[in-house]
Amino acid sequence: MRNSWKVAKWEIRRNMKNKSFIISLIITPIIFMLFAFIPTLFNSDKETTQVYILDELNVYGQVEEMVAASELNWNLHQTDLDEAAMAEKVREEENTAYIALTAAGLENGKIPVYLNEDVEEDFLYEASILETPLRQLQLERMDLTDKQVEVIGKGVSLEPIETTDTSSAAKEESGEAEGESFDHIVPGIAAGIILFSIVITGMMIFTSASQEKKEKVAEIILSSITPTDLMQGKIIGYFILGITQVAVWLAFLLPIALWKIDFPIIEYLFVPELAVLLVIALAGYLLFSAIFVGMGATVEDMSSTSNFQGIVMMIPFIPFIFMGPIITDPSGVIAKVLTFIPFTTPGVLLIRLTMLEEWPWIEIIIALVVLLISIWLAMKAAGKIFKVGILMYGKNATPKEIWKWLWT
Repeated sequence: MRNSWKVAKWEIRRNMKNKSFIISLIITPIIFMLFAFIPTLFNSDKETTQVYILDELNVYGQVEEMVAASELNWNLHQTDLDEAAMAEKVREEENTAYIALTAAGLENGKIPVYLNEDVEEDFLYEASILETPLRQLQLERMDLTDKQVEVIGKGVSLEPIETTDTSSAAKEESGEAEGESFDHIVPGIAAGIILFSIVITGMMIFTSASQEKKEKVAEIILSSITPTDLMQGKIIGYFILGITQVAVWLAFLLPIALWKIDFPIIEYLFVPELAVLLVIALAGYLLFSAIFVGMGATVEDMSSTSNFQGIVMMIPFIPFIFMGPIITDPSGVIAKVLTFIPFTTPGVLLIRLTMLEEWPWIEIIIALVVLLISIWLAMKAAGKIFKVGILMYGKNATPKEIWKWLWT
């Protein structure tokens, strides 16, 4: 194990000095940041509309509060101009609107808005926020009782009622279930990102083994350590690189998510369920990395990778083929069967547990046992393939040769 750690440290140092790895480490979160910031940049380019309010109704303070709360791109001003002067003045200015909040307009139910042709088309939609305080003021001037004003002000809305559960207890349970679902969704997405990231990094094992074989570096390395130590060192090293990559991405993206999304991500992220999901993600990495490192040793040159080796590289993405049935029915037959097939267990289990409110713990335990046994078998098989394949030159190994190595 000591030699394995030496190999792991060597792989980490080598990749940390690799320009392509450093670029991918930084560029990926920058791309996500651009997706978050570009719409904001476009919005910031939108010219601020100069809005002048003639306030005969004494509601200017409420208008200011509502504009600020709605984050409208308005620059508010008060004015004493009458409507004739407004119509004249608006022609002389750019990106300007005049709103006459007058008693006559309130009584008629029509508030005049004078717009310059440069004003954005959605201005009138934005100005609809003024309807609520004006409607309330209209009701107050009708000499209605406070109770009548309150009832009319509420308006009427349609509320869906579940016919199966109408009790308050059922509603409370529904609210609790919604909270529980977030307890699963947020850590599930986080674990999925971690699995995807370290599996992508784990694919670099394939390239590393193939490159060392092509450059005859493996012969030198194997003169001082065993093939098993070399293989284990690569798996450990690339796992640490993958975790480093995830940590850097989260350092960039988590603050942006907290800023852009009005949702308590941290509260729902660090929950007990996260530990189970991370175990599944780690187990998935160990399984796929064993496959990758074994297959990497059978390839003479990355440019001449055979169809067989190429197909093997697609194994982690098999769950995406069945994404539709799994999402539609996470407790269905297809989802359950794929849960117990080692190659699909990590991805399918993460998707299912993210969507299910109540976890099927018996299925989870059985799936993890199957996955751990599969990891052990894959490591043993990868060790045999790696031991022979890393020193074979001149051609890619065929499936028949690989099968022979497994049984010798």
